Amino acid sequence: MQANTNNSAFTDQDFMAQAMHLAVQAADIGEVPVGALVVFDGQVIGQGFNQTISAHDPCAHAEIMALRQAAQAIGNYRLSGCDLYVTLEPCTMCVGAIIHARIKRLVYASTEPKAGAVVSQLQLFSLPHYNHIVQVESGIMADESSAMLSNFFKQRRLAHKANKDQKSAVASSSSVIDQSIDAAL
Repeated sequence: MQANTNNSAFTDQDFMAQAMHLAVQAADIGEVPVGALVVFDGQVIGQGFNQTISAHDPCAHAEIMALRQAAQAIGNYRLSGCDLYVTLEPCTMCVGAIIHARIKRLVYASTEPKAGAVVSQLQLFSLPHYNHIVQVESGIMADESSAMLSNFFKQRRLAHKANKDQKSAVASSSSVIDQSIDAAL
């Protein structure tokens, strides 16, 4: 386990565990379970979880919510010297926000094979034209994060199938009723 690079008694594992609790909050309201927090000098100054559906906001990813709260907390959109902990590899939008905020270090749990913009699909931090370099660490609580995401999507697929089956049963029973009415006439 990698210790946090600042003077905090907390470790990367401790902060990631807090981000995982935020991911659970997202799942509890039907959002994709991703949680994030911004840490400065061992103190959490911003936190967030996915809220795109509930907030009707395509930008309400966990990272963006945490960055917004941190920027408000310190009164500056530049978050120099801050670490960002997130339970899933950030997407293109979030990587851009991380760079613009001047986050010092990104620590994420699991990779995002479909849309990850750090290592999976794109490697945006390695592009030479950016004037800010973000240190990246990954894999802390990766198994737990992956399992939470897998379970969430499995449940979502089962609910979708049950809803589809229910609609099919209603349509079938409606057809039987229509046939009975036609026969009676």
